[in-house]
Amino acid sequence: MSNSVFANTHYGLLGLHPSASPIEIRRAYRELSKRYHPDTTDLPAKVATVKFQQLNEAYGTLSNPQRRLAYDHQIGYSRISVMQVSPDWQRPPAKTPTYRSSSAYLDPSDRPLSPGEIFALLIMGGTLLLCLLLAITIGLTRGPLMESGVVSFNSLF
Repeated sequence: MSNSVFANTHYGLLGLHPSASPIEIRRAYRELSKRYHPDTTDLPAKVATVKFQQLNEAYGTLSNPQRRLAYDHQIGYSRISVMQVSPDWQRPPAKTPTYRSSSAYLDPSDRPLSPGEIFALLIMGGTLLLCLLLAITIGLTRGPLMESGVVSFNSLF
């Protein structure tokens, strides 16, 4: 971890910076929990137990978005980007702006569709279109027969 300010925090325990993503937090926890689990480590049982409990507490806090936000506030870390004048502020901006998310959490609805989901949407759209065409066809073929009196409403049922 490059910043020693957060060395004595849950982030420091996991070897991460506070801007770490939930995936990075989970990956670091899994790796360290394998290393320090009392059943799988060469450390003395008391030391391993204390270290493993600390890892569990850190992961329990950092894996919950609300608890993580409160913890970040407690240690003085903010995810909100502060606008500051860039040293190259006189240089013209790039032609295509790049998007950067201000959130460290992944939005489950913000992901590309899988090939299976695209196929299911295609099948549903095709089915809807065929049902609509069938309804129009039935309406056009049965409509003139009913108007001429050849088929009565009671004979249809």
